[in-house]
Amino acid sequence: MTDAPTGTVLIIDDDAAFRRLLGRGLTRLGWQTLEADSSASAMAALQQAPSHVLLDLRLGEENGMTLLEPIRAQYPDIRIILLTGFASIASAVAAMKRGADDYLSKPVDIQAVDQALRGDRPDAVEDIQEQPPALRRVEWEHIQRVLADCGGNVSEAARVLGMHRRSLQRKLAKKPGPERP
Repeated sequence: MTDAPTGTVLIIDDDAAFRRLLGRGLTRLGWQTLEADSSASAMAALQQAPSHVLLDLRLGEENGMTLLEPIRAQYPDIRIILLTGFASIASAVAAMKRGADDYLSKPVDIQAVDQALRGDRPDAVEDIQEQPPALRRVEWEHIQRVLADCGGNVSEAARVLGMHRRSLQRKLAKKPGPERP
């Protein structure tokens, strides 16, 4: 790490425990923090003019991606980092197109968050793999999209996918791990 941070980070995440943990870690590193658990509370907290935003992709029933453009339009100089437990290349590309400055996959360590907030991740571009994703990963991401389109209804998603509900539940339980080169 170089100099102590001089900014305020707005942490937008519906998981209160994660929000507090992240806030404590950033405070120890010298950042000031604000917290929000929904898009409405985030827009209110933005009135306090934070210099950085950590935004979760999934905010309960809301999609954090929808906040990117309004935040970027209203605060063009703010640094926005999208956090997600459901990382995919497609969502990373969409986030960057909508105004995110960086994209981190949960679980994430506090040093990586600190580097992203500082814009100090020279290896960020190198993290993207050149090889196509594994078939299991592509299948799992497709199932997640269909499930989201069905409002989380597993039976409906199984019908749309043309598979038995139990088969779908087994596939959902087996999230593919990180791909190895």
